[in-house]
Amino acid sequence: MGCGGAGAALRWAGPALLLLLLAAALPVAAARPRPAAPGHSVVLVACDSLDGRLTFYPGNQTVELPFINFMKRHGAVFLNAYTNSPICCPSRAAMWSGLFSHLTESWNNFKGLDPDYVTWMDLMQKHGYHTQKYGKLDYTSGHHSVSNRVEAWTRDVDFLLRQEGRPMVNLTGDRRHVRVMEADWRNTDKAVAWIREEAINLTQPFALYLGLNLPHPYPSPYAGENFGSSTFLTSPYWLEKVTYEAIKIPKWSSLSEMHPVDYYSSYTKNCTGQFTKKEVKNIRAFYYAMCAETDAMLGEVISALRDTGLLKETIVIFTSDHGELAMEHRQFYKMSMYEGSSHVPLLVMGPGIKEQQQISNLVSLVDIYPTMLDIAGIPVPQNLSGYSLIPLLQGKAEDEVSPRGPRPSWVLSEFHGCNVNASTYMLRTDKWKYITYSDGHSVLPQLFDLSADPDELTNIAVKFPETVNSLDKILRSVVNYPKVSSYVQEYNKKQFISWKQSLGQNYSAVIANLRWHQDWLKKPKKYEKAIDEWLSQRIIKINT
Repeated sequence: MGCGGAGAALRWAGPALLLLLLAAALPVAAARPRPAAPGHSVVLVACDSLDGRLTFYPGNQTVELPFINFMKRHGAVFLNAYTNSPICCPSRAAMWSGLFSHLTESWNNFKGLDPDYVTWMDLMQKHGYHTQKYGKLDYTSGHHSVSNRVEAWTRDVDFLLRQEGRPMVNLTGDRRHVRVMEADWRNTDKAVAWIREEAINLTQPFALYLGLNLPHPYPSPYAGENFGSSTFLTSPYWLEKVTYEAIKIPKWSSLSEMHPVDYYSSYTKNCTGQFTKKEVKNIRAFYYAMCAETDAMLGEVISALRDTGLLKETIVIFTSDHGELAMEHRQFYKMSMYEGSSHVPLLVMGPGIKEQQQISNLVSLVDIYPTMLDIAGIPVPQNLSGYSLIPLLQGKAEDEVSPRGPRPSWVLSEFHGCNVNASTYMLRTDKWKYITYSDGHSVLPQLFDLSADPDELTNIAVKFPETVNSLDKILRSVVNYPKVSSYVQEYNKKQFISWKQSLGQNYSAVIANLRWHQDWLKKPKKYEKAIDEWLSQRIIKINT
């Protein structure tokens, strides 16, 4: 089963999920590889950090996204699609495995799937598909910076350090400068060339994946005044696609009124200082312009399929690993369960899919795995966390076509990485978003009524205790989250100890010069002592 394995699945399963996992032991889903696949060809374009609310009203009023709109006209847009973990590697691990993050133990950007994990693309290849991947994958373990790892491992330490530089914008080039994110364009060119030169000549169906870095903010400078700053970078060409008047300046709570986890996130992201409205508006405008450039790359793929005559027989899927807060809730990046971070785009078009659909069902990225198998005509394993999207896309009742019955009326997202000082769990239902932390009682939960409060400004958990209890009961039936949180705490400490020992006498110098160096170097002994105290504390294991 790859990373985490069956043992991990049973370890974290709530009672409802246990039944599904046990069903997986039956030979129902087994299938022999066959030389010719019966399904349609499929293209998945997955970008990084695109807020799903930009794909429908009113978010779509801020920026021109012609190819996303093309997919909406000729296919379906999901209005309530969510990431299963709002950070790159764990989110992609869920997409490629079809399992929730706690089942694969994909805890942070350093801990994802094992390299030999059997993904949906591996299965499609075994069943006769020609497969091809280009661009960003990022679902296996061992990647991302040392700072990123250490910040995640030490989130329980009793200190507060800025881990990012202040977010900034940068305008480059002129109105003729189209290819700003050159690496993404190179990978897009490779995918387009493959369609025009290879796919057109195939006798079997194909599965093509294109992973884009945009519209993720650009990497931090390694030195100088802006060390650690993430940059929203674009050109005048793309900025002209943005409707400035439609840009909404988000409301912020005062620092004293923020939820304690939100305050930690905002502080470590260096967003607790003063920002002018112009600064905030520019960050959001530049981000939207980066989304427009992303849309153009999607357009290159769609155009290649159309020009070769393959579009009419190919299912095209567009999504993102997570969203981008772009200064909502006094934060940028993701690592949050607020809508800007957790709501992802999901659009599908192709043969057999009704046009101009707006599907309101709650779905998430774990649904990609069973959907791909469904497209290929491969029996779907019963132990997956996700459900195929095909019944929704074809307007069928799921209990008629799925041996598992209808999909749940909720989606789950969880987060265990950096910039957040407690494991976080979100259960989204019809109008409710329930967010709980750690062991379920040491940190205040949050409850939002998205129908009345779409900007998630008013936590009504205290006002509706019965709703909180009901949603928490559902959550615990899916995952024993206090036990998972305890395990992650233990994992973080073990990983940090191993890393510290590997450095030997260089430890003090290395840890002082990570991204938090501007704060750390003011009081290095204080912060080393805080880590030593954390390491000496015993973790209370939860066995129930």
